[in-house]
This record gives sequence, C-alpha cells and structure tokens, in this order.
Amino acid sequence: MSRCCPCATSSPSSPSPSLLPSVPAASKTTTTSSVAVSSVSRRPRWGRRPRSRCATIAASGKDGSGTAEEEKEEGDPGFNPFGFVTDNPSSRSAIQLPAVPAEDGNVGQMLYRIEDKGREYGSYVRSGEFRWFVRETGSPDARRGTIVFLHGAPTQSFSYRVVMAQMADAGYHCYAPDWLGFGFSEMPQPGYGFDFKEEEFHKVFDDLLVTLNITEPFFLVVQGFLVGSYGLTWALNNSSRILKLAILNSPLTVSSPVPGLFQQLKWPLFGEFTCQNAVVAERFIEAGSAYVLKLEKADVYRLPYLSSGAPGFALLEAARKINFQDVLSRISAGFSSNSWEKPILLAWGISDKYLPLSVAEEFKKANPGVVKLEAIEGAGHMPQEDWPEKVVKALVSFLY
Repeated sequence: MSRCCPCATSSPSSPSPSLLPSVPAASKTTTTSSVAVSSVSRRPRWGRRPRSRCATIAASGKDGSGTAEEEKEEGDPGFNPFGFVTDNPSSRSAIQLPAVPAEDGNVGQMLYRIEDKGREYGSYVRSGEFRWFVRETGSPDARRGTIVFLHGAPTQSFSYRVVMAQMADAGYHCYAPDWLGFGFSEMPQPGYGFDFKEEEFHKVFDDLLVTLNITEPFFLVVQGFLVGSYGLTWALNNSSRILKLAILNSPLTVSSPVPGLFQQLKWPLFGEFTCQNAVVAERFIEAGSAYVLKLEKADVYRLPYLSSGAPGFALLEAARKINFQDVLSRISAGFSSNSWEKPILLAWGISDKYLPLSVAEEFKKANPGVVKLEAIEGAGHMPQEDWPEKVVKALVSFLY
C-alpha cells in the first residue's frame, strides 16, 4: 500500500488481509505540510487555552477556582452521568465543551465529533487472530529501505505521523503499528488468547512483520515505556533483523525512573479506577513535556479511552504483567559493549520530565563505540510529537 491509494473505510468485522487506506493520499503534500506546521505551533504548559464560548464541564467555584462571572455563565450543570470524564479536575484544560450542552454535552456527542480523527496514513490489517491498525508512508520500492516505528504506553502510533510523512519524503518506506490493546488496534480481552505478556507481544509483532512482508533487515525506531521497552527486548532477540536502531526517550538503565502512572496501575482497585480515566494518555504526554497538546491532538489520544473501557483494561493488564526492573536489567546488559554491535542513535528530548538526559548518558557510557547521543532541545518525553522536524533531521543523518 502506498500513500497515493484512494480513501477507503473498513468495518471492525472486515476480514480483509490487506491494508485498507483510511485517508486520501492525494493530500500527501498538503497533509504533511499542514501537520508539520501545526507541530511548530507549540504552547508552553503554562499557556492557557482561550475559553471563548467553551466552558469546562466542572462545577466552578467548588474548589474556589472559578469566578462569579464564570459560575453565572456556566450555570449549575446538575447531575452528570459522565462526570468521571468531564468533572475530573485534572481534565479541565484537556476537555472543553461548548457552553451550550446540546452542541457537545456528553461522551456520545464528543465521540461523534472526534471519531474520524487521527487515522492519517492508517489502515487495518488482519494478522493471525488479531486486527491491527497500521500507518504506512512511502513506497515498498523506496530506495533507502524500511523503517518500523514502535510507540510506548499509554499512547499510539499517531505520535509518529509527521516524522513518517517526512521520512517518506526522504526516501524511506515507513510503518507504525498501534500495539494490540492501544490506539485503534484490536483490544483483546485478557484470558482469551492474549494475556498482555512480553513474550506474547513479541510473538504477535513477529506475525505482523510477516503479514506486512517485511522479510529483509530494517531500521527500527522505538520510544516510550512498557510496550516501547518490549520493542527493545524484541530487538535484542532479533539483532540480525535490525540494520540500525534509533531510540527516542525510553527507559534504558536500571536507574531509569518509573512514572507514577504505572505504579498506580499495579495497586488493587486503584489501578482499575486509574485505567478508566478517559484523559490518561494526554495527561501522561503533557506531564512529560514542556507543552500542552492542542485540542485536536488531545482528541485523538483520548478517543480510544472514550470509546470503551477495553483500552484502559489492556493498559492495566500490561502494566501489571511487566517487571520493570527485570526488563531494564536485560536492556541495559543486552545493549552493552559486550553484547551489541549495531549502530544506535539516542535522539533525546532533554525536557523530559520522566527520563532525564542522564539516563541516555549512562546508557551511552556502556557502549560508546556504537551509541550516538543527540540531545533535542525544546522536546520532552515524546520528541516525535514535540519537535518532529528535529527528530527527522537526526534520523536522516543517522540512517543515511
């Protein structure tokens, strides 16, 4: 499949084994440039979204944060059956609804507004028993080879959309799947053929590569926690299939901090509550960055969690099954100078609130002969989202 295929849609029950584009690729140039421009329009975290006609559905004044005028404008919302989404104080700057409830006043209406967003360059493909959502840019005949981009938890491949478009323009064939249980891919029910364990993620990823006909060694780009770490442990088990490895802000050493989100998910009962927070992904992204997400981007990251409870429970299962210290020990030892010889690029957002630059520096010291560290100023935990142009520049220089 290339980016120039006509638009097509696929229902969840479609058994088609081929990729079915969901966006018109005639917008290749337009989409790439417009998204790239959008990514440059960054607002610091202390910047507040303009209210205009929008009002966050939270009872202003209950915590003393609202003014008398705001209370009068919003009125008493009364009982809100979707309060777990819209009344959460942490989501006030993330979920803003028009002041007229009839326009966009509940979860169903929010879903109707955003349900078609976030599928740039994406299609559905069935691999084995599971249905994946996979983004693809460029051509299978691309002269510079294939790149596979893997995201971390609790996000999705949407974060790579700009990087993928620009790397395709640079001559690469790019794929970025949503891991099972994340984004728009299938959400298996734990205990029914998939238990969200590391070896299972490795197995289904192997199957997906076969389905996508990626048989030759390729470039791998990995970012993030949990399933991002599983991308790195897969690479350790399949070094012969990797040409070069690029790592964006991922835990790499035994001293790498584990964010509070993943610790909370392991707590009984509290984890069940946490995983059903509809804004968990966007809150996690913003907490690790110097910027807040624009509303149109936040919409996409929250969409899976608004659609059903399955993504939250998938995240919960994956977080409870992982042994972070064991995984990090294997990553640290596996990529040391005694074990790994393939070139590695660390493209590191130095404003990461979760993983400081010292993590990358410590990792580089363990294998200085093959590891190149490039610090990306102005980017946080997800440099591909915060500053994709700088990530592309680093990748092009490294992979060429």
